[in-house]
Amino acid sequence: MSQSLLNIAHRGGTSFGPENSLAAIAQSVALGVDAIEVDIWALAGELWVAHDRRLGRTLPGTGAFGTLNHQQLTALQLSNGEPLPRLQQAYDLTRGECLLNIEIKGPDTAPLLCEWLATQLASGARADDFLISSFDHVQLLYCLQRLPAIRRGVLVEGIPLQAAEQCARLEAYSFNPSINFINRELVRSVRRAGLKTLVYTVNEPEDWQWLADMGVDGVFTDCPERLQQWQASRR
Repeated sequence: MSQSLLNIAHRGGTSFGPENSLAAIAQSVALGVDAIEVDIWALAGELWVAHDRRLGRTLPGTGAFGTLNHQQLTALQLSNGEPLPRLQQAYDLTRGECLLNIEIKGPDTAPLLCEWLATQLASGARADDFLISSFDHVQLLYCLQRLPAIRRGVLVEGIPLQAAEQCARLEAYSFNPSINFINRELVRSVRRAGLKTLVYTVNEPEDWQWLADMGVDGVFTDCPERLQQWQASRR
């Protein structure tokens, strides 16, 4: 029988509320997921939870998200009326409950993130509370150099020529590929290197089965409750 998949609520678990919202995170935590994934930007001296580089899809307004000042950021509201969350608020919900996967989205976010993480560790947080991931491998390298105890996940969109070697340079914990670019040999090579394979974004039972049979360790999903029910039915 294929292995069980780690259930990672993508952007908090969007079937429970607006993506990257505290409402979605809280319900995913209550469900008992293995991890929550959120996206962060460092803007106006704070770490904000948001995905898109432009306003208009999930956040009101037009223009580039990264150009907003503190007053504009604090005035933003999600579709459920919730203010734009800070990273600290997300961690307050996941601490002691599940892993928090922090995906670096914004440029030059790693320095402030490392400061924030160091503060959490000094306040009693465990390094295993967190996983940092990003498509920006330069920022992952910064995190490795400043806070090596915090695990790193290497996000990729395609199939690298040397995935295991690329992850080794960043002393990564996990290799995080797209479901659109995955094959059995890639998973095997990463596993031989001692890495976890965490695949995004996977919302259909036939894909969960395919990846579990392939030996994938976990998936990022928008519908963690459906994945939980599917895995329970297999047991």
